[in-house]
Amino acid sequence: MSLALTMDFQFKTTLEKAWDALTDSDKLAKWITDNDFKPEVGHRFRFRHQPSEYWDGLVDGEVLVVEAPNRLSYSWATGDERHTVTWTLEDLGDGSVNLHLDQTGFTNVQGLEGARYGWSGWFEKFEQALEA
Repeated sequence: MSLALTMDFQFKTTLEKAWDALTDSDKLAKWITDNDFKPEVGHRFRFRHQPSEYWDGLVDGEVLVVEAPNRLSYSWATGDERHTVTWTLEDLGDGSVNLHLDQTGFTNVQGLEGARYGWSGWFEKFEQALEA
């Protein structure tokens, strides 16, 4: 059984600024965590979160799709979980941008709900990356 997470986030910004916040390593570090991300198909990267007694804090990924400034997809692997994260950006025409997230490949509801909690928390800091 494979479960999927779908979320949408709207921000008053331009498509280009939202794209930069999703693809620039320094800006990603402001709202997610330290990383060595590059928006280049085939690039392997790592997100380095604070470890806990239950998790080493590492997420390994590989960039799968780069269609600037509208679509970005990468693998997301931590522990035994292997997911695909896909972002679709849409200019809403009123000075706002919608960021649509699809994260597929969850093997259990706990993992899916943990990801929902994680993305919701990270997106509280997303505007800091837009202003940078």
